[in-house]
Amino acid sequence: MKTVVLDMENMTLDGLVAAARGGAVVRLSAESEERIRAGRALVDQWVAEERRIYGVTTGFGALSDVAISKKDTRRLQENILMSHASGVGEPLPAETVRAVMALRVKDFARGHSGIRLETARQLLELLNRGILPVVPEKGSVGASGDLAPLAHLALVLLGKGEAFYEGARMSGADALAACGLQPLQLESAEGLALVNGTQVMTAIGGLAVYDSDRLSRLIDIAASMTLEVLMGSRTEFNPRIHQVRPHPGQIVAAANMERITRNSEIISSHKDCSRIQDAYTLRCSPQVHGATKDAIAYCRRVIETEMNSSTGNPLMFADSGEFLLGGNFHGQPVALAMDFLGMAVAELANISERRIERLVNPKLSGLPAFLVSDGGLNSGFMIAQYTAAALVSENKVLAHPASVDSIPTSANKEDHVSMGTIAARKCREIVANTENVIAIELLCAAQALDLFTNLKPGEGTLAAYRVIRRSIAHLDADRFLAAEINAMRDLMRGGDILRAVEETVGEMA
Repeated sequence: MKTVVLDMENMTLDGLVAAARGGAVVRLSAESEERIRAGRALVDQWVAEERRIYGVTTGFGALSDVAISKKDTRRLQENILMSHASGVGEPLPAETVRAVMALRVKDFARGHSGIRLETARQLLELLNRGILPVVPEKGSVGASGDLAPLAHLALVLLGKGEAFYEGARMSGADALAACGLQPLQLESAEGLALVNGTQVMTAIGGLAVYDSDRLSRLIDIAASMTLEVLMGSRTEFNPRIHQVRPHPGQIVAAANMERITRNSEIISSHKDCSRIQDAYTLRCSPQVHGATKDAIAYCRRVIETEMNSSTGNPLMFADSGEFLLGGNFHGQPVALAMDFLGMAVAELANISERRIERLVNPKLSGLPAFLVSDGGLNSGFMIAQYTAAALVSENKVLAHPASVDSIPTSANKEDHVSMGTIAARKCREIVANTENVIAIELLCAAQALDLFTNLKPGEGTLAAYRVIRRSIAHLDADRFLAAEINAMRDLMRGGDILRAVEETVGEMA
């Protein structure tokens, strides 16, 4: 079983996915444990000295000028969790909660939060034993961190709130008891440390970036298959075209598609035809796909920077024996990146849906209407294209940026917020919609490829086609298409198609 070690740096998207989806064991490095102890020692010293420290010996937000007595510091930390756990909506998916928990402890591992090592370890125990707090997905404005969802997450440490354990929803107290764990009693500074951070938006965003990266390669495969069956040209993949406009993603997309369609007898068969140029959805696919690849690369940098950051307030610096008040909890970097990613991935769906239309429309394809025999009796892929169109239209609504909005909170003390968690949730939905659109394009392209019985497709196209046909049969007559779209999506998520193509043509960027 894989182990993810949380240290000062070096958290990657692959590590996040291993913790969220791969069942990896997550633990702190010895150096991180020492940093946590050193940061906590400062807090204990300052509380003993009765120093005035925001959120430790004062109230929160607009109540930061209210002093809290030494005897009430414990109660203050529990109160912050109880009062801030005000989220609504459906619970976040299990994989997202696991990602949030790993990132929350990753922040602590840097040693600037002032939390006790015992508390960080308890949160890891929940993660590694499969106790997943029930975290409502709505309620964060993305500044002062993800306060509401992180409060729901942290309540389970105290035996409060709710959790999922072994498929059942139960109280936090029952979940701890089922694993033989005792509820914690928070000490000074810990409640604030647990809720102050950008881990919810970063977890959602990180998984969305990871999935977008996979989609950006799968769509190169889908477009290559479509180009072949629509009798397109490989000329548009010539590297000289892309070297004179050297956007990295464009160069990569063209190279991917050139390799996928290499040695295509289908393309060679019409090299002397009268068509001058292909439609934009074929000819400009490297440019469109490539621009999204560049956007994904940028968003990956933002997310991985955030994953390896300290996002609380105040920040404890054991090396200088001081604390500093700042705004690292503000989610603006993630908010902008998630809005950008949502728009970029929506464009993949846009161009894919237009290729689907070309595949099913006999006036554009020269193929049987809706790619099925006995048209009229059979509707074939007619309504699958409707579904793709609906998803694309929904993406256009979701692509409106959340980060351009702000609304003051905490009696106007927190007078600019990022809406980063809303941006991340919207982006996640766009990615899921786009995945389904590309699944439909792959279904249609494979169906069309069945018509070319005497000509071999390109090496990568053939590899993808064989994987698809092992799981999904040719559509001879109308049948339940939703199940087949789901089956294609499973092949995409499981890596079967991508793996087969890369084993044939080499790794795709």
